[in-house]
Amino acid sequence: MAHQPQPYPLNAEAVRTWSSLALAALGRAREDIDAINVYPVADADTGTNLYLTAESADRELGDLLAGVTDDTAAASLPEAVRAFAHGALIGARGNSGTILAQLLRGVADVLGEEPDGPAGAEGRDPARLLAQALTRAAEEAYRAVAHPVEGTMLTVATAAARAAETAAGAVGTAADVAGAAYDGARAALAETPGQLAALGRAGVVDAGGCGLVAVLGALWQALSGREPAPEPVRGRAVPVPQPAEPCAEEEQHGGPAYEVIYLLEAAETEVDRLRTRLDALGDSLVVVGGDGLWNVHVHVDDPGAAVEAAVVAGRPYRIRITHFGDERRRARGERSQRAVVAVVQGEGLAGLCGEAGATTLLARPGEPPAVAELADAIREAHAREVVLLPNGAELRAVAAAAARQARAEGVRVAVIPTRSEVQGLAALAVHDPEGTFDEDVVAMTAAAGATRYGELAIAERQSFTSAGICQAGDVLGLIDGDVAVIGTGLAETAEAVLARMLGSGGELVTLVLGPEVPDALAERLEAYVQHGHLAVDTVTYQGGRWSAPLLIGVE
Repeated sequence: MAHQPQPYPLNAEAVRTWSSLALAALGRAREDIDAINVYPVADADTGTNLYLTAESADRELGDLLAGVTDDTAAASLPEAVRAFAHGALIGARGNSGTILAQLLRGVADVLGEEPDGPAGAEGRDPARLLAQALTRAAEEAYRAVAHPVEGTMLTVATAAARAAETAAGAVGTAADVAGAAYDGARAALAETPGQLAALGRAGVVDAGGCGLVAVLGALWQALSGREPAPEPVRGRAVPVPQPAEPCAEEEQHGGPAYEVIYLLEAAETEVDRLRTRLDALGDSLVVVGGDGLWNVHVHVDDPGAAVEAAVVAGRPYRIRITHFGDERRRARGERSQRAVVAVVQGEGLAGLCGEAGATTLLARPGEPPAVAELADAIREAHAREVVLLPNGAELRAVAAAAARQARAEGVRVAVIPTRSEVQGLAALAVHDPEGTFDEDVVAMTAAAGATRYGELAIAERQSFTSAGICQAGDVLGLIDGDVAVIGTGLAETAEAVLARMLGSGGELVTLVLGPEVPDALAERLEAYVQHGHLAVDTVTYQGGRWSAPLLIGVE
């Protein structure tokens, strides 16, 4: 008779093993899960999103354990499981990855408690504890989804939790509970085509549920020492429909055109209001997290509005805006011919550039992106040709290094030396993806070069400038990167800058307002331009958090 391995304890080392095994299992199943992804959007990225989410969770957990000691046993179960869940939260990708992050948070809500007494978390009944954790996970995931749908990974999570509770009631071990959850999940997954019409028509099981089964199989393996039998992804791969015409992609998709994801630091009361705002803007809304940090996922037609709603609620960052047309090309294994990658400082500007079709990389003040970040953004654009807009003189070397790295990977890259976001907007306005690469680059470079740029900033200390000595708190008016005006008020300084910039002519003034600047300033400046320069048009945008108090472009 074969030796039955002893079950492993439910401790930090088990969580580390679970994380490693889950990542490996999702890596093996990644392409198969992508291939059966037909709901909520047939963009063939569910396996990839789950893998990247698990990778972030595994990295955070590994960093914690490396920081504690080389011996994982020295870390507590609550510490390990909280790090595991936090890593998933900050790295969650897509609808499925966001739900997985909330499932892990639910597990951490139970296993991450620090009870009184010397025995700690490991001193509680591990079977009952794990069953409670899986139940809390399913409950939290349902609450995180604005409009839960049966036949998805939510259904699979609930079935797993129900089976786990039954096993715990039979006085089993934690390994028995994990095994029951795994079996319950597999059985529920097989039923999903009969619960969700989109799956039934395609003849596939739910892709997110399939990934969750892999994660639960890894949990069982970590606690039992037994490897789940290889199980092929059930169902057939369904090719993503080819649109009749490129311009008809949104109609073929039949839903919102953009996916917006960001991390948000906000109070829970503000997040409740945000849910209401985003629910009115689009669909597939999932908000996960807690304790002041949230991961927000939504599909919308107006990504700028989704970002602006976040700015009202709190402090959003790591903003990712993806056009589903680009995702469907990736699903077919295609690269788009050309893409634009823009570095922007300002959340409103990120939304604006995203609407214009650019892949955006949001930079915080004083935290310019590294070469690796910019190179990753070029990869995410998934194009044969990339036009790179650094939008900052200090980023020239970084952009050049990222471009060299991308060229070594076979991507044709041109860096347009834009030194301000307003120059980047001018370049995007003439971007022609249907023209030749060289013609497009020349036109965008010419538009950027023909745009003079100004900026208002607040002096932090007394210093010498090209316009004289400024004091802390003075308003500095910069033109083409040099201080040209020193003033005491935003409006007066902005008018002085505009007067100098328009002195040499212009046809269009672009104003980008920072988050603390009142709309009245824009109205005053528009009136100033209209009164003194009748033939000059003015457009105004909201730069959002992290943008300068005022950016000015004159073309």
